[in-house]
Amino acid sequence: MAADVPTVSPGPQRGRGPSRCSSLSPTLPPGTLLPPAPKMLRLLLLSSLWLLAASPTSSTFQRPTGSPAAPRLQYLLEPLHGAVHTQRGATATLPCVLRALPRNYRVKWSKVEPANYGESVIIITNGLSHKNYGPLSPRVRLRHSHRYDASLTITDVALEDEGRYRCQLVNGLEDESVSLTLHLEGVVFPYQPSNGRYKFNYHEAKRACEQQDARLATYQQLYKAWTEGLDWCNAGWVLDGTVHYPIINSREPCGGRLLLPGVRTYGARDKQRDRFDAFCFTSALQGEVYFIRGHLSFKEAGQACRNHGATVAKVGQLYAAWKFSGLDRCDGGWLADGSVRYPITAPRQRCGGVPEPGVRSFG
Repeated sequence: MAADVPTVSPGPQRGRGPSRCSSLSPTLPPGTLLPPAPKMLRLLLLSSLWLLAASPTSSTFQRPTGSPAAPRLQYLLEPLHGAVHTQRGATATLPCVLRALPRNYRVKWSKVEPANYGESVIIITNGLSHKNYGPLSPRVRLRHSHRYDASLTITDVALEDEGRYRCQLVNGLEDESVSLTLHLEGVVFPYQPSNGRYKFNYHEAKRACEQQDARLATYQQLYKAWTEGLDWCNAGWVLDGTVHYPIINSREPCGGRLLLPGVRTYGARDKQRDRFDAFCFTSALQGEVYFIRGHLSFKEAGQACRNHGATVAKVGQLYAAWKFSGLDRCDGGWLADGSVRYPITAPRQRCGGVPEPGVRSFG
């Protein structure tokens, strides 16, 4: 497929086009302005070029969930906030503070894994020494700002780090624990392969999201996206193996006009046999997606990206640039999966005519 030279035109054009790429190279195309950063990551989309350049975002903050409850623990302090909010690539700290130090105690941090009905141990300490476990091991440490502090710090937060964590004081018969949730700020997007809708079983949907710099969304992420305006008539897998579709505007092809808006559900389905689309989730990028003008086929777009020391951008990377960087471009550009898309933050008649912001697709 070819695409037109990506310029700000009356509307997206089919055919040959520019490209979007990503790279770790600090060299940027002439005229591209980037903030100072320790690393450069570029993303180039073909039919328009989108670059990903690293920006130092490692802020983490907590949001209050209400007034603290009456103390129910003897040794551990109840956390003031039940959730910690962060973004991919940032550093997040899950608080766990002791009010007293019992004899011969240990503190164990674990991640609750609902899909496996269990917990994965992350780190164990006795206050003097500690040992890390599992895939999180290289990126976790104890904060230890004072001798009562057993808070867990996670560096370079990844998409799969989201979830519920437990800090457990192990002290013989007086074991006690507190739980906290790590939330990533991000964006949910529907995804289907180039050969049409309802082609993925659960495992294929999971891989497809990962190939687009994302992961299968949780039901909670899909629900939040619906409250923010996601309206999609095709059903898709979410992380727990259930299938849903979010509807804002009730209509005949999507369950009928009489059903109220909401997240419609098909419930749990057979992960091997049943086939649907996927709802993917991605978070902020450590960089910038940029656009390259050109009258390029998909193959030529890939070469253009390599000439810039970059690669063709993925669908999740474009969505992240649209969500977190306000990327707005009226020209369609190639993506790594062979689709052509363009991001709109300021809807206008000459750029698709749809009144809501979003990432439009030519398929």
